[in-house]
Amino acid sequence: MSHPLLTAPIGRSLLRLAGPTTGLMAVQIAVAIAETWFISRLGADALAGFALVLPFVVLMHNVANGGMGGGVASALARALGAGRLEDARVLVLHALAVAVACALVFATFGWTVAPVLYRLMGGSGLALEYALAFSNMFFFGGVVLWLNAFLAALLRGGGDAATPGRYGLLMSIVYVPLAGLMTLGVAGWPGLGMMGLAMAGIVTMSGSALLQARAVRQGGLGFMPRFAGVRLQRRLLGEMLRVGLTGSFATLTGILTATLVTGLVGRFGTDALAGFGIGMRLEYMVAPLAFGIGTGLTTLVGVASGAGDWKRAVRVAWIGGFVAFAAIGVIGWTAALLPESWSRLFTDDPQVIAASVSCLTHVGPFYCLFGLGLALYFANMGAGGMTVPLLAGIARMVVATAGGWFAVEKLGMGLNGVFAAIGAGMAAYGCLVALPLLLAPWGRGR
Repeated sequence: MSHPLLTAPIGRSLLRLAGPTTGLMAVQIAVAIAETWFISRLGADALAGFALVLPFVVLMHNVANGGMGGGVASALARALGAGRLEDARVLVLHALAVAVACALVFATFGWTVAPVLYRLMGGSGLALEYALAFSNMFFFGGVVLWLNAFLAALLRGGGDAATPGRYGLLMSIVYVPLAGLMTLGVAGWPGLGMMGLAMAGIVTMSGSALLQARAVRQGGLGFMPRFAGVRLQRRLLGEMLRVGLTGSFATLTGILTATLVTGLVGRFGTDALAGFGIGMRLEYMVAPLAFGIGTGLTTLVGVASGAGDWKRAVRVAWIGGFVAFAAIGVIGWTAALLPESWSRLFTDDPQVIAASVSCLTHVGPFYCLFGLGLALYFANMGAGGMTVPLLAGIARMVVATAGGWFAVEKLGMGLNGVFAAIGAGMAAYGCLVALPLLLAPWGRGR
């Protein structure tokens, strides 16, 4: 018997799978705005400190939810599409084991390597203190983030996007007042500053993970997972890791790009770094919209490719890609046309506003192509191949970092040159992910 997602209308299926996650990601944009506002109340040094940590925070979130999490969802969707129910049952334990291992790797990185990188990126004084206060607590609680992300990926791979979306919404509602309380305090209590912000995230992710674990245990995947007597199998680990690790490396190139360009911006001082943090915060807000659409693509493409229906897989990818292009493009152009309105939500400092405005006007117009590339990244994940997104990510890194350095050192364009190179890198990424699928669609010759 074929999987229901092989015959259901693509538009309706994509809406059902991507809608809850995309809606949650839209809520997360509002959460991120509130979060940035809380940080801004601590001062420009706190904004600068968070700009140092943000690439690594996003790295772990994106690898857990997008890279490795996408590998988990893809492996489960392909198993279900091919009718391999027993493989699907034992994949759950494999996924949870990988989640714990990944958490240990990132915790080691966060406590040993990350502080050195903060200094190399220009962090010093109070800004560095704020960065370390958040970072140490964030990586301490990382195992909760990984388990929460993989449980959500399993549910989405099984065709249930509503459950993780519902629990994520609930925890987002809890997180905002809790983060404000723990960061800024209340009455006579001064709060815990940046450490409190990280602690609020750990608390709410713990709640979400427990709720999702209960759903999986009670058959929320459409089958009962098997834990007793299961030994880890290299074949099943390979199905997850082949896609997940390549996707993670692709994600890593994006974070490495952000880290390197942050270092370039840091050369222009704390105000420039704070303005850059406000401006690029928009990227970290719109990317989740592509994630919401993309997770639906991973499941639909995964089921179709598992069943060998490559024509349907390609159609799904382009439909989702164009939706992301339009939705994220609207946000990017709005920010580019009204950059000062966005910047003044977080600061009144004229130097910080000037840097943020420059960032948004140079980068915002290219968010449409960036959204297309991100959506097709997840579609490639469902198809089981991530080479193209990885190469596109490397190209983006070269254009943004080498181009930014050249604009500053050789052309004398200053901070504007760095931001122009970032925008060019986004455009290159979107085009290079889309072009191979256009010229050589999946399944050709199979």
